[in-house]
Amino acid sequence: MFVDSHCHLNDPQLRSQLADIRAAMQAAQVDRALCICTTMEEFPEVHQLALTHDNFWASVGVHPETEGMAEPTVDELTRLARLPRVVAVGETGLDYYQMDERKGGRAVADLAWQRERFRTHIRAARAARRPLVIHTRSASADTLAILREEGEDASAASAGGVFHCFTETLEVARAVLDLGFYISFSGILTFKKAQELREVAAFVPLERMLIETDSPYLAPVPMRGKVNNPSYVPYVAQQIAQVRGVEVGLIAEATSRNFERLFLAGQAA
Repeated sequence: MFVDSHCHLNDPQLRSQLADIRAAMQAAQVDRALCICTTMEEFPEVHQLALTHDNFWASVGVHPETEGMAEPTVDELTRLARLPRVVAVGETGLDYYQMDERKGGRAVADLAWQRERFRTHIRAARAARRPLVIHTRSASADTLAILREEGEDASAASAGGVFHCFTETLEVARAVLDLGFYISFSGILTFKKAQELREVAAFVPLERMLIETDSPYLAPVPMRGKVNNPSYVPYVAQQIAQVRGVEVGLIAEATSRNFERLFLAGQAA
């Protein structure tokens, strides 16, 4: 019924509890999950989760903030993205959140490596014909600009993809949708101070929406403060249903269909 489109089940907090988590998922009617890779070093473990469990899939990529570990190449990402049960490239994108020169942080110019890494992922996604999983934080203008420069728009040649854990403005959401991307909402949507984000969730067309946990992070209300896991993704769907004035089953059906269309259509499951 529900699909968690973004989780980190290889995290030590979750990996050691995987049997219990899978049982909780079944009880909560969460029947599928996409396991997200954040470093090249962890890819074999993430991939193994997807190979072992027929309701898990995997991505391959390096998180924009990752430093001091293996740097991906277009060829390597392309090769790994074509492996069985790998259905996406990422998570990738830009993260400028810690950038504040007045507090000793970095300037935008110092993060050129993030932007080049992002371009590497975009080119690999297009070569492998896999969608992108995009992380953007305090960097939406540059994220959108690079996608446009790399030819990622609503055209058939675009790799497409999803902006995960969306926390941006309605204006940014419009731009993301104009580029042909999906928008995924996490447990942040349930937080007390997230009213503007709930307005975005009311605006985004159902046919372009996904839900996720980003577990083990960002557990939704009423589980906030606990270690997040995919069995909590229905709380995100329930919040979307509330702001849109519809039954939660409609959100489950639409987001599950969108997951299949974006990640599984035309690919070996």
